[in-house]
Amino acid sequence: MDMFCYQCQEALNNEACTKAGVCGKQPDAANMMDLLIYLDKGIAFYAKELDEISPETSDFLMRSLFATITNTNFSEERIYEYVQKAFEVRDQVKNKVENIEEDVPEAAVWYAEDLETAREKGQEVGILQTEDEDVRSLRELLTLGIKGMAAYGHHAQVLGNFKSEIVEFMVEGLAATLDDSLSADDLVGLVVECGNYAVKTMELLDDANTSAYGHPEPTQVDIGVRDNPGILVSGHDLKDLEQILEQTQGTGVDVYTHGEMLPANSYPAFKEYDHFVGNYGGSWWKQGSEFDKFNGPIVLTTNCLIPPKDSYKDRVFTTDMVGFDGVKHIESESDGSKDFSKVIEIAQDCDAPEQIEEGQIWGGFARNAVMEKADKIIEAVQEGAISQFVVMAGCDGRQNGREYYTEVAQELPEDAVILTAGCAKYRYNKLDLGDIGGIPRVLDAGQCNDSYSLAYIAMQLQEALDLDDINDLPISYDIAWYEQKAVTVLLALLALGVKGIRLGPTLPAFVSDNVLDVLVDNFDIKPKGSVQEDVQAMMQGE
Repeated sequence: MDMFCYQCQEALNNEACTKAGVCGKQPDAANMMDLLIYLDKGIAFYAKELDEISPETSDFLMRSLFATITNTNFSEERIYEYVQKAFEVRDQVKNKVENIEEDVPEAAVWYAEDLETAREKGQEVGILQTEDEDVRSLRELLTLGIKGMAAYGHHAQVLGNFKSEIVEFMVEGLAATLDDSLSADDLVGLVVECGNYAVKTMELLDDANTSAYGHPEPTQVDIGVRDNPGILVSGHDLKDLEQILEQTQGTGVDVYTHGEMLPANSYPAFKEYDHFVGNYGGSWWKQGSEFDKFNGPIVLTTNCLIPPKDSYKDRVFTTDMVGFDGVKHIESESDGSKDFSKVIEIAQDCDAPEQIEEGQIWGGFARNAVMEKADKIIEAVQEGAISQFVVMAGCDGRQNGREYYTEVAQELPEDAVILTAGCAKYRYNKLDLGDIGGIPRVLDAGQCNDSYSLAYIAMQLQEALDLDDINDLPISYDIAWYEQKAVTVLLALLALGVKGIRLGPTLPAFVSDNVLDVLVDNFDIKPKGSVQEDVQAMMQGE
């Protein structure tokens, strides 16, 4: 096989991509990512011995792991740059460690002087290097959970929020995947612990976003267009959006969000910009048609890039961890600032976006906004006006099977409320599902980055209703997953004690039968079924 990757929901035949990624990732990039993760684990082997992990090491681990998340970086060249940096960081950490008594794994000492040597090694050190299927499954589940933590942690760090204990666990977990003395039970314990730290990481990011930009407010977001040329901002990074808004003031260029950036329209700080005009298009997988029609430049701030078509490739800009060969890239300055002047220059010479839809959609129902309506919501629950909440958070994807989530939303009775976060909402957030006593039936907490809001709301409702067990709440979970941040959210929910989660549209290929049995026995995780059966069960709290 040319590669082996099964980290996302699109893994071929729900087994693995072995010739090329369904996402578009080619073997050269996939193998170089395997090498980068291998070296990150080597860094972790030394870093776990330190009393304090330096900010530089923490930053590198978060960035390099983030770069390997699905639909983030497709460029072997850019991943190789991370590999070269990994050697430097590993040496710096190693030099601070004394008296290593345990056997030193190859990942902590191996070195390549050139690209070809790195390529050869990348083909040797991938997932299948672990022969035992169950151990491999648990190591991968732990690694993918840490990848998602790295993404959330990076977003928080960009805004000045950092907790050393989170990186310390990431290091512990990565190093553990090199330790052949650990049993499957040991690894299960680390996976559960990963969920605990996932909660802390998402809480940290929530605090970073709300401290910088205010608490999201219930907002009707325009989905039409204006007559000015525009810049389309996709991905998740609010700091990048802020800089683009600042630099486009007075230029005659409007700014639109796309995909997971939609929730930015609900933050008070961004509403101050008159040229911030709304959202264009839908989920990440529709880029091929929507970017063509936007006419102006597009900035990909984080993951959710798909290989761009030639018809608009010259208008695509990437930044930070995102990379694609032949696409212009914007680097950060030493102080973290970025110069988007080239994007603005191109935008000024472009036509206004082609209108593809019109109207408005609700957003901004993050934890603060929902808690402000808590009395009204609790009253509606106690009086029976709201019979059940259904958490339909997570990721969207391109398979036809994801129409299930649209059909569930349509099939749910009118006294059910959907709680959502992430791009899964694009399967139903433009449907007219009405409201219950002024409470919209779709409460959108924001990005997948904002999933902490859903956990917070559940915990607050548990307290308000005086329930001993979070599973006694009138809440069912019908979660869609696609990439590694969704894995992190899943582990966080399990750490909070949530049981009975439906996970789809398929169960992860990286979970072996025995590991799945553990998840089922301990947490009652289940696959999705038919729409009618699932809706009936969820309305009965099952």
